[in-house]
Amino acid sequence: MQPQRQETFVDLFSPLTLGDLELDNRLVMAPLTRSRSRLDGVPNDDVVEYYRQRASMGLIVSEGVYPSSIGQGFVRQPGLETPAQIAGWQRVTDAVHAEGGLIVAQVMHAGRVTHPETTGHDHVVAPSAIAVDGVSRTYTGKHPYPVPHALGTDELPGVVEEFVRGSRNAIEAGFDGVELHGANGYLLHEFLASSSNQRTDAYGGSPANRARFVIEVVAAVAAAIGAGRTGLRISPEHNVQSTLETDPEDVAATYGALVDAIAPLGLAALSILHADPSGPLVQDLRTRFGGPVLLNTGFQTITTLDDAASVAGNGWGDAVVVGRPAIANPDLVRRWREGLPLNEPDSSTFYTEGPAGYTDYPFWQN
Repeated sequence: MQPQRQETFVDLFSPLTLGDLELDNRLVMAPLTRSRSRLDGVPNDDVVEYYRQRASMGLIVSEGVYPSSIGQGFVRQPGLETPAQIAGWQRVTDAVHAEGGLIVAQVMHAGRVTHPETTGHDHVVAPSAIAVDGVSRTYTGKHPYPVPHALGTDELPGVVEEFVRGSRNAIEAGFDGVELHGANGYLLHEFLASSSNQRTDAYGGSPANRARFVIEVVAAVAAAIGAGRTGLRISPEHNVQSTLETDPEDVAATYGALVDAIAPLGLAALSILHADPSGPLVQDLRTRFGGPVLLNTGFQTITTLDDAASVAGNGWGDAVVVGRPAIANPDLVRRWREGLPLNEPDSSTFYTEGPAGYTDYPFWQN
């Protein structure tokens, strides 16, 4: 691996302020589903060690953590709902802080992308009664996604409160802030896309109406824990899990309305997952937001040092969100800074149990 030009290194490895947070570098560990927690949603010893090892990243964003059991999307996913879950996360945040790191919780409500066999509830919820294509991997095997219950207008304030309560619990657990998950086809994203939101009330129809619920959630959480500790992740045009956004004009209008509404809040960051970080959509949203923007350049492709250096060196974003290289390299910051070889991630262990492929990737030995 050839070292990058020096001025790029200065950008990528320089400090960055995100609201109330002071990052040592501009490498952000992406929220990565790993399915290693206990069945009751409590992070175990392996989870503590996994995050501790990666504390040299400028910021760790935790895997998606459900704020309420009906929002659990995966088997062995951790929560931020019960006292035991909060205590479990406290062990994680203490370990990261002891290594000098920063960690925020990604608060994620799965919406329709789950199954009663996973959540323990008799239904799943969404903006509209439209099922996801495909099957959900549950505790009792694979099952087709069910048709969700379309949330009534009178139910929405309660869902907002779930996000607020989960975010407050995150702060109680020692997290440095939260990132609200508005991406990848989960509940908040489902409200944004016309393919999953066919409501006829004030929360559906026009781009501004489809953005309304996400705006309300972001504003409520920012008011509860402080805007300087609140971020939002979005993935326009990502087109996964039946949440399709294929009309560029509608996408631009919807996300423009969203970002215009949240920009005055003074959030810590807006995290954008998009394959074209330098393109007009992403850069327009960055301009509209006016605050720090974190860029994730790919979901099915691995972010390389060259990718990260381009984002920072060309000024497309303020920090780079990195997934699989951070899974396989707990000392990724050092390896990229010094041009050292990387461990390769083992995809067969991404969602299994135990330390294999989780906490046993080696650090670089001098």
